[in-house]
Formats: sequence, structure tokens, C-alpha cells
Amino acid sequence: MEKKNLDWENMGFDYMQTDKRYVSNYKDGKWDDGALIDDANIVMNECAGVLQYAQTVFEGLKAYTTESGKIVTFRPDLNASRMVDSARRLEMPVFPEERFVDAVAEVVKANAAYVPPYGSGATLYIRPYMFGINPVIGVKPADEYQFRIFTTPVGPYFKGGAKPITICVSDFDRAAPHGTGHIKAGLNYAMSLHAIVTAHANGFDENMYLDSATRTKVEETGGANFIFVTKDNKVVTPHSSTILPSITRRSIMYVAEHYLGLKVEERDVYFDEVKDFAECGLCGTAAVISPVGKVVNHGEEICFPSGMEKMGPITQKLYDTLTGIQMGHIEAPEGWIKVIE
Repeated sequence: MEKKNLDWENMGFDYMQTDKRYVSNYKDGKWDDGALIDDANIVMNECAGVLQYAQTVFEGLKAYTTESGKIVTFRPDLNASRMVDSARRLEMPVFPEERFVDAVAEVVKANAAYVPPYGSGATLYIRPYMFGINPVIGVKPADEYQFRIFTTPVGPYFKGGAKPITICVSDFDRAAPHGTGHIKAGLNYAMSLHAIVTAHANGFDENMYLDSATRTKVEETGGANFIFVTKDNKVVTPHSSTILPSITRRSIMYVAEHYLGLKVEERDVYFDEVKDFAECGLCGTAAVISPVGKVVNHGEEICFPSGMEKMGPITQKLYDTLTGIQMGHIEAPEGWIKVIE
């Protein structure tokens, strides 16, 4: 398929409407067959459950053009599984995992002209989401739901290379024990908006959230997991029941151990030990890894030895290896790459 005539190299990380999106409706206890449609607009009642009580969950993944010219997605089965967990936590019907993966492939194939060419640095971002759509005025789950997937081409998250960022320890709590921090629900992101606007207003790029129970342990940022590298090159990531299980983070830890031969550890990370790490990064779908150069805790600065000019050496190896797998330079573990036929 001929690609759209777009300025791929200068794209931002913004929404651009593409030709097709996938829609399936849940009514009377079952999902319909689903279909690709042209209309990007959603019509719903003013009292729809999602508008009243924020009953919505979502996912995010990407499609790439590899060096060989194939269009692929990265581990969509894990996105499907995570959406199942999110839906169950918010008393929503599960969209079957196999249908999720097939729908992702279907909508990517239908919008293949928008998948950026290899080497452009751009990708096709894929957003599956589900929400309660029938009128709900009492506080209870909706009875009817809509599952949708749209796509949008996006530019590289970092233009001109990934420069280390400066983050601050937030005074706000991201998630409570036994709350919803471990699922990808819209409400988790809504509560983070004030915190991130505040951080930006104070000159910081992101927040570091501590656990709300003791405020002694590192959790995550508003939309990414942390990875740390010790001075003896061990890769460490925080463990917590209120952290979103990032697919990128899980992949990075596997790459660290099985491709780079590094020791890895998922455990409680106390804020007091952050100063002792050699490198720090934020990991997620959008940027893969965002290097962190400095953490500021109410005026007290923690500067990592990796500095403010470039990724640390271990972080760079992790980034290069994972993106190499995604782009087809490096052989992927079985099942990680789904080719869109």
C-alpha cells in the first residue's frame, strides 16, 4: 500500500485522524461481531456511565515498519491481558484477548498507509479503549459498553536524541493501597494532571511518586515505570501492588538479563537509596526509556553519575537492544513480534 504523503520526520506526538477505527458494542450480556468504521465521532447519551462515573479503561501500543519492510506490533497479547485486568477491576465486561489482538491487527492493516516508513523515527500509535455508554444516574456499573481502537501516526518522542530530564518528588499521591494504581484506568490519569501541570510550572519534566502509605518508597511517575542501574551494573525496578505493570518495563528487564547478561532485581526501592544509583530512567510505550539526570526533593538535588548530557551506558544498551528487537535488527524472543499480514 502506498504511504500517505506526510512529513514523517517532523511529526509531533499529537493526534491525527486516520481512515478506519474498530468498534464493538456490548449489550444484553454479549459483544457483537465488531467492525471497522469511518466515523471518528462517538454519539452517546448525556447520562452515559463514562461521563458520570469515569468507567473507562484503555491501552497503548505501537505499530512499526521494520528494516525488511514488514509492519509489526510489539507484544499486543500483553496489552490484551492487561485490559482484562483493568476491566474486571472496574466491573466492566472482558473483551476477549484473542479478539483484542485480532482487532489490533485489523485496524493497523486498514490504516497501513499511515504506518511511518522505516528510518523516519515515527510510528503508528494504537489506542484501544472501552467505556460504559448507556445512561447511569445511580452509582453503579453501566449495562452497555463500547470497545474501540483508533490509530494515529506520531513522531519520535525525543527529537534530536534523548536528553536526560529533571524530575521532582511529588507532594501528591498517585495511588492508594488496594486502589486502582495497578490498572490502566482513565481516572488514574485524570488525578495526575494537576500534579504534572504543577511540576511543569516549577520547571520539572516529571514527577516521582512515592508510596502513599509511608512515603518512603519509589513507585512510578504519572505514566511510566522506573528503572535504576546500580554502580555494579545491576538493573533494579520498584515492586509494588499499586504500580502499573508496564509492558516496556517487563521487556527491558528480560532484555537486561537474557540479552545483556546483567543481574536484575524487582524489589522495594526506598527513596533514601536513590542517591546511590548510577543511572535512572523512566520506561513506557511512548519513549521506551527516558533517561533521568536529576531528582529534586524540595530543593535537595540528587544528580546521577550518568549526567545531564546523554543516557547512561547501561540505559543506552537497554534502549538500543529493545528498539533493535522492535525494529527487526535483533532477533526477538518467541511471540514478542506480531507481523501484520
